[in-house]
Parts: sequence; structure tokens; C-alpha cells
Amino acid sequence: MDASQSNRRKFCLKLASLSIAGLLPVPSLAACFSDSSTRQSKLSHENMSETPDMSSGDFEPGYLKLHRTGELKARAEVMWDMMSACRLCPRECENDRIRGQKGDYCSATSQLRVASYNPHFGEERPLVGRSGSGTVFFSHCAMLCVFCINWEISQGGAGRNYSIKQLSDMMLSLQRMGCHNINVVTPTHYAPHILLALDEAASRGLKLPVAYNTSGWERLEILHLLEGIIDIYLADFKYFDSDMANKYSPGADTYPEITKKAIVEMNRQVGIADPRANRGILQRGLIIRHLVMPNNVGGTGDLLRWIAENLPKETYLNIMSQYRPMFNAHDYPDISRRLTVREYRDAVAAARNAGLTNLDIQGG
Repeated sequence: MDASQSNRRKFCLKLASLSIAGLLPVPSLAACFSDSSTRQSKLSHENMSETPDMSSGDFEPGYLKLHRTGELKARAEVMWDMMSACRLCPRECENDRIRGQKGDYCSATSQLRVASYNPHFGEERPLVGRSGSGTVFFSHCAMLCVFCINWEISQGGAGRNYSIKQLSDMMLSLQRMGCHNINVVTPTHYAPHILLALDEAASRGLKLPVAYNTSGWERLEILHLLEGIIDIYLADFKYFDSDMANKYSPGADTYPEITKKAIVEMNRQVGIADPRANRGILQRGLIIRHLVMPNNVGGTGDLLRWIAENLPKETYLNIMSQYRPMFNAHDYPDISRRLTVREYRDAVAAARNAGLTNLDIQGG
């Protein structure tokens, strides 16, 4: 790294500290961290004909370039400092997780905790391929969904404590197993740890694309710091109505508003998910997942129309049918049963009627 690059990085970190303190608007921070190649990427997403051809095998994950310049580690350190008055997720509890205080909602300190890591074959086909998606399931979650199927992990904190080095070892192990990507599941509260582990793993030969497997409820400030690092966004879009969000994910009444902005930003960063460029294996793009729930709790029709009106019609949308009443769902009559075939068919019809064309339909 030459002197000008080093000075620029120090300047960016200073701006970041001001942004964290609320003294500088987030767009200024994003502009600082965006280099010329990132700005070119923004332009290419507005014109898909300019998207680089990745079929020749010359795809390189964005984090590798940032690793070489030192910016990946610099951004990780900015995020790490955010945990001192934690504002990583939209709850913004401001607890000092670095000193061992648990987040008010995620219940996580700065100690990394992982439930499992393995090749996973239950994700979307363009992620799984033949060898699986290299998933790392993190313990804890700030969403607090009353119907969570993985509640032992997300709310019970099941898992083991690991170091950053051990997380980087996991990533490299998944690459050796032949996985097509590194899929970080429920990553928000451990985003600094993930970036530090990526930086370590990149120095040891990691070259897989990174999939950020999120609830969709992400702060724009965090997404701006992730720009150029994340290759694939896997974003849930659970609820369209704030009352429903607050009822079934207590306290998450801002979920619809924040998730809409987050998904638009994710699309700006990585564009449409098109696995055809790499023989059916996705290397870059946005996948939206919508879990259809009983009694239209998620506001499916309105949600799908919003996607069609605010994102490209070719946006990859997985309409999921696997809702089961788990955890505390039986305490809520409207979600205490499984989805009917009719409810799922109505959701698929709503997507098609809205003009969405890139649908992942279960059972069809």
C-alpha cells in the first residue's frame, strides 16, 4: 500500500468515527469507502449489459481486493468499535458488548459463538450446486421471531465459543470441501467478526464468494460498510405491515420500513442474481426470500407488488412454503397452523400478476 492509500484509509477511519458519533451523515462515509471500481460497479447495475462476464472463470470476490489494500481490515475495525455502544442492528441497544455486556435483544457479547458449519444442501439451487453452500450458522439473533424454527440457536444461544482465527479456519475448511460459497447465516451481530475472519482467510487463500444470509432488517450504515465485500445478499422480507412485525417479532415495528430501504441498497450493490453466467452457480446478486404465512400475516400481496414496483422485475424471489408453527407460535392463533395449498398458490399468483419473472417456486 503506498502513502496516498494509507492516508486515505486513515481519513476514512476518521470519518467513520464521526459517523458513529452521529456527527457525519452516512452517505459521506459510504463515499469515502467507495473507490473508483465500486463506483463503476454502481453504474453497471443500472445497465445489465455492462455486467462483467464471469463465465470464463475470472471472477474474483470483492473482499480480495479490499484485503490487498488493507481496507477490509480497516472496515472490520470500524465495525468492531461500534460494539462499544452497539448499533450494528436496527435495535441500536448501545450496550457495550466489547466489555462483556450482552445486547438487549440478541443476547450476544463480543465473544463469537457459532452453532455449526457445514456444506448445506437446503438452500436455493444456484447456491447449492453439486457440492453445497458453505454455511456458518451463528448463535443468537435480534429478530426474536415467535415462530423461529431454529429458536434453540437464535434465542437459546446454542453453540460454542470460537476465535476469529477459528472462524477463518471454518471458511477455509468449507472451501476445501468444495463448497461454492461462504454462507454466513444470521450475521448482523457478528459482522465485525466475519470481516476480520475474511481478512485472515483471504491471506491464506480463500477465494469463494460470500453470501450474507440476513433477516433483511439491516441498517444502511452497516450495508455501506459491507459494500464491495459481500457478493451475494440472501435477504428475508418477512412482513409488509409494522403491526404484524411488532406482534410476531416483538419490538420490530420498524421492520418493513428499514427492510425496504435495505433491500433497495442490496440490489444497488450487487444487482440481479443470474446464475446462468457461471453454469448455474451464483457468484453475485440479490436473492429475496418471502416465507408465506397463514392468514396473510406477512402481507404477501402488498409485499410482492412493492418488490415489482421498486426493483427489477427479474429480481430473484424465493416464495417459500415451509412455514411450520414452531417455538411459541401456538400461542398466536393466526399462525398456529401450517400453510394451506391455496394460500401458497395465491402467493405465487400474486407474484406473477405483479409481473415478477424470476421466481423460485417450491413444488413447481
